[in-house]
Amino acid sequence: MLKVDGINVYYGNIQAIKGVSLEINEGEIVTLIGANGAGKSTLLKTISGLLKPKQGKIVYEGKSIGGKAAQTIVKQGISHVPEGRRVFANMTVEENLQLGAYLRKDKEGIKQDLDKVFELFPRLLERLKQQAGTLSGGEQQMLAMGRALMAKPRLLLLDEPSMGLAPLLVKTIFRIIEEINQTGTTILLVEQNANLALSIADRAYVVETGRIALSGDAEELTSSEQVKMAYLGGH
Repeated sequence: MLKVDGINVYYGNIQAIKGVSLEINEGEIVTLIGANGAGKSTLLKTISGLLKPKQGKIVYEGKSIGGKAAQTIVKQGISHVPEGRRVFANMTVEENLQLGAYLRKDKEGIKQDLDKVFELFPRLLERLKQQAGTLSGGEQQMLAMGRALMAKPRLLLLDEPSMGLAPLLVKTIFRIIEEINQTGTTILLVEQNANLALSIADRAYVVETGRIALSGDAEELTSSEQVKMAYLGGH
């Protein structure tokens, strides 16, 4: 579904991504794990069009999308839930969700997808008229995910969905990520909590200083000594 081939990405003169290649098959949950600053978020931003690769190719469903404008990439079926949630604080929950569908014209489909979002996140329905800035961190994460789903993505990029959330909420969010995947949305997940990410993923890539250090089946990586020592608390 998505093939990233040898991309290099720079912030000014600093190279953040060094010749990264990876692929995602339709229906999978693929996770990127690695230390802070390894380049995981940069990789997501490059796929979603917020950053442009200097070299290399990004091909989605057979079409080259590397360097295309972010809204073009959303139109093609990729939605990005950024790190730190980035909800529109002064707008209501409802307005945030409607903004997620701004490229769509199918009124009936939008209504159906709104209902689906409320099924996944009943809390958002309770908070519909509330300003997004007044929501708790967990509710804002639900809103950011709901808003991304309103674009009807076939591929969902999730950046650090558990960041700053209480453990119980993290469990809920991850259960919902699995539900979203089961309804047919492919997911690329960046997550600090490597144990949790690997527990729901099909495959994983370990990113170290802008390069892919290891990749494989999520179960294999969970039992790899190297991964255990570096990312899973040693045992």
